[in-house]
Amino acid sequence: MTTDTGEPTLTVDELAARAGVTVRTVRFYSTKGLLPPPVIGPRRVGHYGREHLARLELIEELQHQGMTLAAIERYLRQLPPDLSPHDLAIHRAVVASWAPDTVETADRRELDERTGRRLSEQDVERLTAMGVVQPEGDGYRFDAGLLRLGVRLLDVPLSQESILAARNVLVEHARVAAHELAELFRGEVSERDTEDVRSLSAHMHPIVVQALLTTFQRSLKEELSGWGATSQIGGPS
Repeated sequence: MTTDTGEPTLTVDELAARAGVTVRTVRFYSTKGLLPPPVIGPRRVGHYGREHLARLELIEELQHQGMTLAAIERYLRQLPPDLSPHDLAIHRAVVASWAPDTVETADRRELDERTGRRLSEQDVERLTAMGVVQPEGDGYRFDAGLLRLGVRLLDVPLSQESILAARNVLVEHARVAAHELAELFRGEVSERDTEDVRSLSAHMHPIVVQALLTTFQRSLKEELSGWGATSQIGGPS
């Protein structure tokens, strides 16, 4: 289904699947006023758009950074009501990149509760190998921001070796990019006072994060398209 403006819409099941949450979670946030009401279509079926998805992803990011429900409500109330999905994505990038590491501990049962699924011993071993969780006594230490990503990687049809190699590639190139960008901006901030430096950093950080994400997505899409072209050339005629 599409809206009058031609924007595709999602059912509550599709919205939940896109955001990686349960339908119950979506409805809970809706009852709390954290999500705007859906557009009611034929047969009284609610439909959601890109704004709902972007806002839901922002809420999830805030929650994963350790914010309470009351704090999330206050945060969202301070945002302009007419923010676009792109603007919401920028807010999410800022939250994810600027928030401090949130290291927590949990026992085996609590780890299942945090991930929203029953983890097998093999799952825990893979999360440990990826550095997402670290055994500590009778429990596990983990970064709340990485746990969700690690659990999603469990369902990716790649070997553990490939996932670890991909992680090393991303970490290595991210560090190189961060170093070169820091050197690039060093001259700009060297002659400014503390407040100017903070202002420049606050403005540049979300822009750099979004630029890196957009560039990576575009480059990866081009690489994958190249795979398809190669397969067609080398395939049976």
